[in-house]
Amino acid sequence: MPFTTLFFDLDDTLYPNPNGLWGAIRTRMEDYMRERMGLPPDEIADLRRSYFETYGTTLRGLQRHHQVDAHDFLAYVHDLPLEEFLEPDPEIRDLLLGLPQSKWIFTNADAGHSRRVLEVLQLADLFDGIADIHARKYFCKPESEAYQVAMELAGENDPSRCVFLDDSPRNLAPARALGFTTVLVGTSEPHSAAHHAVTSLKDLPKAMPELWSGSSRKKDAFPVSRRRD
Repeated sequence: MPFTTLFFDLDDTLYPNPNGLWGAIRTRMEDYMRERMGLPPDEIADLRRSYFETYGTTLRGLQRHHQVDAHDFLAYVHDLPLEEFLEPDPEIRDLLLGLPQSKWIFTNADAGHSRRVLEVLQLADLFDGIADIHARKYFCKPESEAYQVAMELAGENDPSRCVFLDDSPRNLAPARALGFTTVLVGTSEPHSAAHHAVTSLKDLPKAMPELWSGSSRKKDAFPVSRRRD
């Protein structure tokens, strides 16, 4: 059965990890918890880590335990000069351009951050939409509901026709259990959560050449995401 829908994680998947962006975002999270929430500074790092490990995102924990406004939190933590961390890669653009499937960003970030990243990477015209944290009603990877809602947003009803690419094995495991084909990005080491492992998206043609069996296509402009909030 041919694949029809590809879901790509955003951060540390569409671009290499060691660029400092995630570290800057993490610092902004801790700044928010100190400056906006007034939490004890010596407890913040452990609390952020605990929420991430328990709920999949720091935001999810802050929502449950502190009733944090998601829009305010995400706007604050993503307020960074992305051009200082990211740069376009023509090889990645050509690779994505040749994929005939519907392509979606599937991220625990919000659509605003996603669009800014895609614009800097010069990939914004290649995706059909963004299954972001708001559109998923705050179900986040690795919650199983997040994957089901992402499929609904993409208009897909058969997980066996989907491929999900992410840098986190924890996020891949539920997708594989649901029937997705999963690709771990950032390492070539095999993992039980992933059908394939690639050090970079540039290695995807070797791992899954069947994805390029159809004709390429190019969007004229980035479409408006289908939002559920």
